[in-house]
Amino acid sequence: MLSSYLAGTETRELSLPAYIQAHESGLLAERSEGLWRRMAACDLCPRSCGLDRTRDELGFCRTGRRPVVSSFSPHFGEETPLVGRGGSGTIFFTHCNLGCLFCQNEDISLRGRGQPVGLDDLAAMMLDLQARGCHNINFVTPSHVTAHILAALPLAVEGGLRVPLVYNCGGYESLETIKALDGVIDIYMPDFKFADSQVADRLAGAPDYPERARAALAEMHRQVGDLAIDGKGLAQRGLLVRHLVLPNRLAGSRQVFEFLAGLSPQTYTNVMAQYRPCARAGQEPDLNRMIEPEEHLEAVTWALEAGLRRLDGPGRLRLVRF
Repeated sequence: MLSSYLAGTETRELSLPAYIQAHESGLLAERSEGLWRRMAACDLCPRSCGLDRTRDELGFCRTGRRPVVSSFSPHFGEETPLVGRGGSGTIFFTHCNLGCLFCQNEDISLRGRGQPVGLDDLAAMMLDLQARGCHNINFVTPSHVTAHILAALPLAVEGGLRVPLVYNCGGYESLETIKALDGVIDIYMPDFKFADSQVADRLAGAPDYPERARAALAEMHRQVGDLAIDGKGLAQRGLLVRHLVLPNRLAGSRQVFEFLAGLSPQTYTNVMAQYRPCARAGQEPDLNRMIEPEEHLEAVTWALEAGLRRLDGPGRLRLVRF
């Protein structure tokens, strides 16, 4: 009963993933063409570099006409509703549209570890992960490669892809791009990193991050609603939000949780405790240490006080009061 109160267990069987119908109706091809056209003077993310990525002009994301993939494999470290027995089928895209000083995947996002792949290769990765028993296809850091994903998806559908798609992003999204994914993405899993624009500017070079994240998450929730979990405990559709607690209250956790509860008290939220100083975090004295257990405890308390009732992450059960 206690875990049900926190994690939520909406158990309804859902139809085939949304992108199947989108492909059959022609909507997927239409959305794909629209995103590819926008990439010619790229404004797919809030950076709006305006360069022609279809001709391999490289902007902030350093990605041209071919996506760059670092790795793909079943992943068992994601949230429980994504993992199940077979794991979440992660495809890690190289580079990122954020520049977080504390990035824990700096070799991928900042140093560019990975290989360019063709659209047929990307589709084959999706099918391989499904064949290996993964419960979903989890696109990690997809914001700058949405055009590539939608261009490869018809090939995967025609090859038999049938598992839900997870859009696992940093939260720094173009509202227009997220709207273009309506009817295609089944599960949105954004971060909400910063509530304060000055902090977002200092730590990620993105002063507009809070407003962009709020608009994007509201649209995601409008599209897919609260996280729906089937009778096997697996996520099928909906919104799942990650929030990394930072030292010295830099993330603005209380404000983040109040916003999420305003979307819905049933917003599935992972209050993450694994911050450690990585990459260039040493440049900021406020970031140059791990968080204390009390800081995570404080954040989870704020989440509950805001009204959120479906929490993931360590230490959650002991905080419930009836």
